[in-house]
Parts: sequence; structure tokens; C-alpha cells
Amino acid sequence: MPERVELWWARRQWSKRREVPYRVGRFRSEWERYPVLVRQYHPDLNAGISLSQVPPAAEVYLVWECDVGHRFVATPDEQRSRPGSSRRRSTWCPECAALAVPRRPAARPPADVAAAVPRDCGHPRGQRRRNGRSGERCATCEHARAAAFGVSVGDAFHSPWAPKTASAAEADLRQRIGSRLDVDLTFNAVRVARPFFEHLEVWPDIILAEFRVALEYDTTGRDGLEHVGRREAVDRRKDRQIRAAGWEVVRIRCGKLQPIGPHDLTASGVSDGLIDRTIETLGEVRGRLIVSSYLR
Repeated sequence: MPERVELWWARRQWSKRREVPYRVGRFRSEWERYPVLVRQYHPDLNAGISLSQVPPAAEVYLVWECDVGHRFVATPDEQRSRPGSSRRRSTWCPECAALAVPRRPAARPPADVAAAVPRDCGHPRGQRRRNGRSGERCATCEHARAAAFGVSVGDAFHSPWAPKTASAAEADLRQRIGSRLDVDLTFNAVRVARPFFEHLEVWPDIILAEFRVALEYDTTGRDGLEHVGRREAVDRRKDRQIRAAGWEVVRIRCGKLQPIGPHDLTASGVSDGLIDRTIETLGEVRGRLIVSSYLR
């Protein structure tokens, strides 16, 4: 049961028999991946206790203040889970989120691939929708007809659904990889066996089909919303789907993001040194002899 920060601190003092149960900086590495929350937390609003003295899993009510000045109470777990599917900075503050203007709904699939499907297609019913006289449609099947239905599980292909590269750093990484390895970087999707949201495909940042390795370049983004909280759980689910298709995943985790997979790398940005480390990791995953045969 969550309790006020003063009561929680006093109880920890008693249970640990220390005036300072957790030293300043004790949990800094756990909180560094949430730069927005570091800005929102103020010790003077929380009995003088530093955020780095609070375990992320603590059942304690903390006072937060957003950039606009709204103050609200939430537990560490509630705050770390706020990003959800939203990509707005306002998602970190419940008052800002309530005032935000909703975005337009996502566009429907193209008409030429939106054909009615049988009710027994096997995909989750939550991905079905009614469509007038045509009856029930399955969004997963509608999307897959554009490309994925003609591809075997585990194959890389070009999908019209994949988003375009929006990050300059990701484009730089792709260019540097292409200058060092003689590989085809034109694919943008991998066919998976089970639906990932409403698609039978996933879209890694960079696909190395020759090695069956997906490269992901992760940062927290401008507003500290990317790859944290619930989105980290989505990343893990995506990685499981890719590995189940016979591929491996190498995530390059920038800033304060910590590795979530066995082959992940940490970096401060794209550099020649990072490319060297990435190629070395590819060798560990698929064999140095095989990877070296693709070096330019």
C-alpha cells in the first residue's frame, strides 16, 4: 500500500537502523533513463529526499511538478508507466494529458487490400471490426494482404506499411554500416509468425538479411518518451517475435538506456568506434569468419 514519502522514509530509517537508509545517488542509474522525471522531481516537495534515494519500485507517493507548473501525486511505478502509446510530452503529466487535443485516428488500410475475411482466421478478435454489408474484417489480414501474406516467416522484404527513417542518427548509422559491410540494406520488414499489434511483420531500424540480424537504434527522444516505461515492454515483445522467426536482435542503447538483450550495446552516439563494436558483435552472433567475408 503506497504511503506518504515522509512516512515511507521514517519506516525505512527504522527497518534499516540508519539515519539515511539510501545514500544520495544509490538509484541514479535506474532513474537516468527517465530525463523527464528527473526534471519533474524536486526534493523540496518531497521532504528533502533526492530522487536517486528512491527505489523505482518503492510503494510511495511522490509529488511531481511538470514543466508547465502542474503539481500532482504519483508513485514511481505510475510515473514510469505513463508514456504508454502516446508520443506527446504532455503524457508525463495527468493535467497536461487531459488538456491535450486528441490526434486524428490512424488511416484505414488501402481499399485494394481491405477484403472481408472469414471469422475463423485465428487472429485476436480485438483486431476485428465491422464494415457495413461486408461483415467482419480482420485488420491483421487486411494489412498482411499488402505484402506479408506472400512472404515466408523469417524472410526480409519491403513493406509499404513500414515508417520512413526520421532520425538523422539512424540514417548516419545505416550509411556507416553500408560503407563497411557489403550487404543489402533496402529491406524494411521481417515476416513474423504471430501478429505484432495489427501486423504480421515488424520493422527494425536496420535489417541485415545476410546475417538474419536486426539492428535497433534506441534513444529516449526529444521528450524522453521513447523506449522507456511501457514502451520498453513493447521492445522486448518485438525482440521475442524477431527471435522466434529465427533472427537475432542487436540494440544500440544510447544515453542512459540500459541493455535489454544479450547482444545489446551502449553508446553516446554514432561513431566509427560504435561501428567497430557493432561488427564485432555481429561476429559473435553469426561467426567472425562469415561476417569478415562481407567486409568491404
